[in-house]
Formats: sequence, structure tokens, C-alpha cells
Amino acid sequence: MEHANYPFLKELRDDRFFLFAGPCVIEDEDSPYKIAERLNVICKRYDIPYAFKGSYRKANRSRLDSFMGIGDEKALKVLKGIKDEFNIPVVTDIHAVEEADMAAEYVDILQIPAFLCRQTDLLIAAAKTGKIVNIKKGQFLSGASMKFAVDKVRQSGNNAVMLTERGNFFGYQDLVVDYRNIYDMKQCDVPVVMDVTHSLQQPNQTSGVTGGKPELISLISKAAISVGADGIFMETHPNPAKAKSDGANMLQLDLVEALLEQLIRIKEVIR
Repeated sequence: MEHANYPFLKELRDDRFFLFAGPCVIEDEDSPYKIAERLNVICKRYDIPYAFKGSYRKANRSRLDSFMGIGDEKALKVLKGIKDEFNIPVVTDIHAVEEADMAAEYVDILQIPAFLCRQTDLLIAAAKTGKIVNIKKGQFLSGASMKFAVDKVRQSGNNAVMLTERGNFFGYQDLVVDYRNIYDMKQCDVPVVMDVTHSLQQPNQTSGVTGGKPELISLISKAAISVGADGIFMETHPNPAKAKSDGANMLQLDLVEALLEQLIRIKEVIR
């Protein structure tokens, strides 16, 4: 794999993985800095390449009264501030073509949400910014079928593309992870990430609020590393019960370090 396309991975060791982590959404102008600082310290301690993740706006919500963000420009400035203060890359989602250039002014990695991974215009727009493009695999697609999403980015002149596994629909209100997808997506010769929190969502609940099984985050993470995932994606919060989005499947911030230690031991064994 050519790490030159992914500058923050240039020092990635064979016995390490990289981490995308942060809150689901930028909830305010202060708490994201505290989360980023804590995670950055941990990742430096364990020599894990780290990118702060935070959505500047949550466009995909179940209910109209669900929290969507603090305002696009304000949230993007928070992401840029974290990037500058801690000298780490930042990643955020985009949802429409016109958002690509706007977000690219502030962040290093543009993420394509799973529901939008087949949107050709969106993939082309992201590719043309020259930023790293992380495409989440649709909950309705196989890993092998993501080859075509990768091709769209590459054929638009951008070879810095990643793929993220986040489970497949299992009935109407659950997800299941097929770890064969990690193997299949790695055949595209791109870094493959395991989203260990969204893959434990329980969507489409009658309350209109997505549920989850955060007690299984450790299990999903360990299995992903053992079958060859290059990176781990997780959403974390100091108090998930008070998070304004996806609190039901987040990992509490105080538990992140212990989990990373376990994953490192697995990676060291299988390298």
C-alpha cells in the first residue's frame, strides 16, 4: 500500500493500526478540544496515527427535532482549530456536492456517508478537492461491490481513497458485521477501516431514536484487527448518555485507552 497518498500514515508501523475517533457531531465550541486533547495524548503514548473525527453537521437524522449542529461555519472552524492546535488531521462527513469544496478548506479527510456511497457526483466532487476520501460501505452493499466507488474516485484523479466497513442491515432494526467484507475491500489496495460504533447501531426504532449495543465495541474491534483491518473508527464522548447524537452506540472516553492497549497486543501477534 502506498502511504505517500496518506501523509498521516507515513510512520505507520507493521504492529500498529490508525485511529479515527471523536464525537459524533460538533456539539459546541469547547468540548471537542478536550476530547481531541485526550485522544491525541493516548495515541502519542502508543504510537498510533490519529485523526480527529467530528461531523460539522448531521444531515441524516430520524426526526426533525434531532440535533443537527451548531452551524456549518462555526463547526468547521472548530475542526480547523483542532487541526492547528494539536497538529493532527481531521475528518468530517459531506452530504452534497457543494459541501466538498467548503469542507476541504478546513479538513484533511472527507468522509462519504454509507447511505451516499453510490452517489457519483458526490464522489467526484470529493475526489477533485485532492483530499483523502474515506468512503463508508453502504449497509446494503457487499465489500466487493465497493470497488466501483473506489474506481470513481481514482478515475477522477485522486488515489487517496479509503474504505470503511460499518455493518449490513439485518432485518429492519439491526446490523451485522460480515468480516469477509474487510478482506474483499482490501483487494482494492486501499486502507480499510472498521467503524466499531456505527456497526453496533440498532436503527429505525419506533421512538425515532437510534439504539445500539456499545457493550460489544471491544468484541467488534478485536475481531476487525484480527482479520486485517488497517484502522479503527469510533465515536467517543465523556458522557455518551448526554451526547446529542448517537450516544446509544458510543464508547465512553475513559474506556478508549484500555481498548487500544488490547488491540495493539492483537496487532503485534498477527503482524
